[in-house]
Amino acid sequence: MTQTRLLIGQTLSFESDPFQDGPEAATHTANGGVLIEDGLISKIGDAATLKSDHPDAALTDYGSKLILPGFIDAHVHYPQTAIIASWGKRLIDWLNTYTFPEEMRFHDPEFAGTIARTFFDLSLANGTTTVASYCTIHPESVDAFFGEAKSRGLRAFAGKTCMDRNAPDGLKDTVQSAYDDSKTLLDRWNGTERLGYAITPRFSPTSSREQLEALGTLWSEHPDCLMQTHLSEQTDEISWVKELFPEARDYLDTYEATGLLGEGGLYGHAIHLTDRERARLRETGGGLIHCPTSNMFIGSGLFDLGGLKSEGQTIGLATDTGGGSSFSMLRTMAAAYEVGQLRGRPAHPSELIWLATVGSAQALKVEDKIGRLATGFEADLVVLDLASTPAIAQREARATDIWEALFPTIMMGDDRAISAVHIKGEPIKTSL
Repeated sequence: MTQTRLLIGQTLSFESDPFQDGPEAATHTANGGVLIEDGLISKIGDAATLKSDHPDAALTDYGSKLILPGFIDAHVHYPQTAIIASWGKRLIDWLNTYTFPEEMRFHDPEFAGTIARTFFDLSLANGTTTVASYCTIHPESVDAFFGEAKSRGLRAFAGKTCMDRNAPDGLKDTVQSAYDDSKTLLDRWNGTERLGYAITPRFSPTSSREQLEALGTLWSEHPDCLMQTHLSEQTDEISWVKELFPEARDYLDTYEATGLLGEGGLYGHAIHLTDRERARLRETGGGLIHCPTSNMFIGSGLFDLGGLKSEGQTIGLATDTGGGSSFSMLRTMAAAYEVGQLRGRPAHPSELIWLATVGSAQALKVEDKIGRLATGFEADLVVLDLASTPAIAQREARATDIWEALFPTIMMGDDRAISAVHIKGEPIKTSL
């Protein structure tokens, strides 16, 4: 029997990219509705019309709250959940001081499962309904992540992190085990319900050329999968790559020469790119993942959002927990705005919401499934209270349009702004 739900509230849907077409790319309906059948969006439109046409639908009236697609976090490290907001380090020191000791613990399936549950609780409480995560070198960490996502019915992506050098002995695999473990996990999880595998070399400094080539071969054998890694996050990292790969033209070339550049590739950070790297990323269709809270927290630099979008790059948005200092995509949007201000090109609220929904969906190659309020899309939704705190409420009360009403929540909102989350149309409990 078809389960039909009707959600009533303000709605915001995109017909095109606001970076190209401005705020007019979005349609705001003050008294809108979203009709859901069997976990998919069946119709969006005027609330009164939908109520009249579907009197038997289970009705939830959210009043003046805003119904949006669930947020999509395109680059996270779920194993770093417990070390988020650790003090005082830049990238390499962060890895050695905090990340690697914590990741050593993920050989234990029970420990990995506990962290996976906490991670998804925190993400969902902040309105994030899809993530792409790095795991650790341990297959147990991948099974824990996907098992938890599957139990909640989530669309999620992840992969075993591969490292065969410049890491502690307990966190190193080999060329062969990286390929074999990744292939086994890929065969087990990719395409299972709403799950997708991402081939995952951490970054060039922790993989030999031979390991990168093996993973490039695996990707060529399974081109439907994603591939995720890091690129040009910090200047000292780039210098290290030059020492390790003296034959490479630049950082990106360490991936390009080993079969790890292409559509479906996710390149986290991508701050300090050369002109050649920018051109090749655009030509090959790789996705650049903007991680602004992380970039500021560990002092990486200022991502060129405006310039890269004007070139036609595919860009998603991400918290990068735990290098990023918040599980909230609202806080991440606020940080993206602040970075834009420092670069002289602040993002409009429509652009920030686009990045957190459609932009990330495009990078993850699921823009036909999630990220929009549109017929046929999966009904993963977040409902925002645009007056969730006294400070936000007094500012929202003066708003003259939806963008002025929404922007205070982007800049000052947190999990208190998340009134409801729906997964495949079903409301879920998000309180911890």
